[in-house]
Amino acid sequence: MADYLPHTDAEIETMLEFLGLSGLDELFEVVPAALRLAGGLDLDEGLTEPDVAAEFEAFAARNRSVGRDLVCFAGAGAYDHEVPAVVRALATRSEFVTAYTPYQAEVAQGVLQAIFEFQTMVARLAGLPVANASLYDGASSLVEAINLCVGATGRQRVLLSAGVHPHWRAVAQTLARGTGHDLEVVALIDGVTQWQLAPRGEPVGVVVVAQPNWLGCLEDLAAARAHADTHGALLVVAADPIAAGVLRAPGELGADVVIGEGQSLGTKLSFGGPYLGLFACSRDQVRRLPGRLVGETVDVAGTRAYVTTLRAREQDIRREKATSNVCTNQTLMAVTAAIQLSWLGPDGLAEVATRCAQGAHYLAEQLEALHSIVPVASAPYLREFAVQTPALAETVLARLADEGFLGGVAASALTEGDDGSLAPGACEHTIVVAVTERRTRAEIDAFATAFGKAAR
Repeated sequence: MADYLPHTDAEIETMLEFLGLSGLDELFEVVPAALRLAGGLDLDEGLTEPDVAAEFEAFAARNRSVGRDLVCFAGAGAYDHEVPAVVRALATRSEFVTAYTPYQAEVAQGVLQAIFEFQTMVARLAGLPVANASLYDGASSLVEAINLCVGATGRQRVLLSAGVHPHWRAVAQTLARGTGHDLEVVALIDGVTQWQLAPRGEPVGVVVVAQPNWLGCLEDLAAARAHADTHGALLVVAADPIAAGVLRAPGELGADVVIGEGQSLGTKLSFGGPYLGLFACSRDQVRRLPGRLVGETVDVAGTRAYVTTLRAREQDIRREKATSNVCTNQTLMAVTAAIQLSWLGPDGLAEVATRCAQGAHYLAEQLEALHSIVPVASAPYLREFAVQTPALAETVLARLADEGFLGGVAASALTEGDDGSLAPGACEHTIVVAVTERRTRAEIDAFATAFGKAAR
């Protein structure tokens, strides 16, 4: 275990000598005796490295994992896409794994260039001229987009489609308690946002829509843009990067800000992360762009170079005027996404999206043929869709797990009660099912058969 200890005895002695202390205990004398733990902790003796590894392997074996135990048909924000060997090999190189958010450009040219390429690709997917060096995840990107737009328009009122992922909306509502933003949810009918149902009130600063939405349905971005225009508001589109392979870029359809979750670009499923927040905006909003921005320039010798740029907008310099409190980015996940997108290219991304759509529609046909399982909406969809089952969704999913399938996500696990996205009373019987390019026809057929049995 010596390789994993942060400091050697010699280093500790050097530190203590420099500080003029006789031992480590003197470091903690600033803590009043009444606050110190008396008698130490009642802990067992430490284990050897092999014993610790065996202990944690035993814990891990208690889980049923995707790939080893379960075939994945779950989605709703996290997807089981193929991660090519070349992406895994390059993204896990020590040069990238050890690189944190860049502070000193002169010692981080390689990482800065990789981030610059990532920004370029995200900007192209979004159809907007500027993208940042990433944020923590899709939910934090939503919060930052709302902050940006409220700062730009000077209006606190936000119209938020019920098609935006429920967890993202919950994060936005939490942050709004501190910022004072007035968030109002606009309901879906038949899986699509009904902007004409938006309540009247104070002037609107931000309109937010998801494409596709959390039920898998494709929204009418032209309608969202028109509604934003009637209020003089900015339009935020929470876009799926895989869908960009076959759909027009949101920026081309009028989005002022495009955000998204980048997990599907080279990051495998895991226990909640680390994930990747995508963020792009129009040039008018570049000085409000949250987080880091890498730019291309030349040095004094005329050689191409990369720098973090427009730092005057950063909250670590101009904190009292900041609209964001993010100073960092997800470097490793961003580099991974850049490698994945480079490997796929435009044609490869289109093929992935097409295969997802073909698989999803084939599965939907298989399930609808069972008659007892009905689609939640008739709106077009891409790689996932929602169905209602006669049995409770949680019961169906538990039965499917026993058959070897991670069968989807229960709507009741994402949202509580009637949030405007589903018909009243439908939540407990609704399952969101996703199909990625990894699913074979044999797996889909077997899943449909198991689903029919589990739903009875």
